Amino acid sequence: MDKTLIIAEAGVNHNGEIGMAKELIDIASEAKADIVKFQTAIPELVVSSNAGKAEYQKRQTGEGSQLDMIRKIHFELDVYKELRDYCIKRKIKFLSSPFDHISIDFLNDLGMDIFKIPSGEITNKPYLEHIASIGKSVILSTGMSEIFEIERAIKVLENGGIGKSDLTILHCNTEYPTPFKDVNLNAMATLAKKFGINVGYSDHTLGIEVPIAAVAMGATVIEKHFTLDKSLEGPDHMASLSPLELSLMVKGIRNIEKAMGSSEKKTTMSEMKNRDIARRSIHVKTDLKQGTVISSKDLVMKRPGNGISPFEADKIIGKILARDVIKDEILKLTDIV
Repeated sequence: MDKTLIIAEAGVNHNGEIGMAKELIDIASEAKADIVKFQTAIPELVVSSNAGKAEYQKRQTGEGSQLDMIRKIHFELDVYKELRDYCIKRKIKFLSSPFDHISIDFLNDLGMDIFKIPSGEITNKPYLEHIASIGKSVILSTGMSEIFEIERAIKVLENGGIGKSDLTILHCNTEYPTPFKDVNLNAMATLAKKFGINVGYSDHTLGIEVPIAAVAMGATVIEKHFTLDKSLEGPDHMASLSPLELSLMVKGIRNIEKAMGSSEKKTTMSEMKNRDIARRSIHVKTDLKQGTVISSKDLVMKRPGNGISPFEADKIIGKILARDVIKDEILKLTDIV
């Protein structure tokens, strides 16, 4: 199995503080994630002054406008250059999802070679066309989407020059946190079959079981929010992983990758030494004299399995013992004529 690309989603869990953002980078690096991802936006270009908050955002940040909330937790563009440089220092790939056209160009100028499109932009045709025009790899989240909307967005990207080999779509549910009954991991297979491109999974459930399961089901990319502290004020902290959980998720995914193996069913080297111990071979039930004609009542199948296989019992019955044998002795081919 190829290595799963693990995106540790810092998002806006830095609460607008550069020090916290760098701590998040440290955590993602120490957890051995492949990428740490932020969100880049000029709030006034993304949200109108009368846009309301989602219910989960109200639960975490109280009443007020969405614009005011985003203003409190966003960075000026030049901060992302500092964060990119810090990622280089910590040996982890920097990524940020742009939410407006100025941010797209800024991040492109920073040298990002992957563009992650958030679920909310899947119907934003001008945005999709802009991303496609850059000609870099694209990861498209599909939360809240119907199949026809995903197909339409993919066509925009492909018409803009993004080939299938440079495109990954992420199954996603954008409720924070996502109820397990609404995850629908089987939809990944539907997307893969329908579009013939790489699929992955962006997770908003509580815990780490679902993203690990997604890898076992074929996800090539996993994206998951994490935070310094789930009790911090902010829209996404509560539905994010703790630093320990992030580390455990990465380890779990890497273990699953190893466990997937190949499609061939055969005895492995590690279990070969256990075959004789766990399997059975033909033994004799009682003491038998040389010249005895062997019958089924003379035989018993017991461990260890380093003698004649029980599958060969029919070939043994009716044969003559070539020597005396004692109870519980393993029968050998040299013992019969």
